Amino acid sequence: MQRRRFKNTLTFPDRLKTFSEELKAKASELRPGPERDALLRRARQADTASHIDEWANSPGLQPPK
Repeated sequence: MQRRRFKNTLTFPDRLKTFSEELKAKASELRPGPERDALLRRARQADTASHIDEWANSPGLQPPK
């Protein structure tokens, strides 16, 4: 059995940004409540993941020698 493989057309940070924007757009259409809060929480998590990815891939971060 072979694994299905595919190439992503967008980079990881771009996918996180798009995902976050979509969640924020969906949340803006909802009335205040638990479902809206959950969408906004997931959008914040995607933003945080994007910042962590930026930090981890920054040129200032050096491996120990």
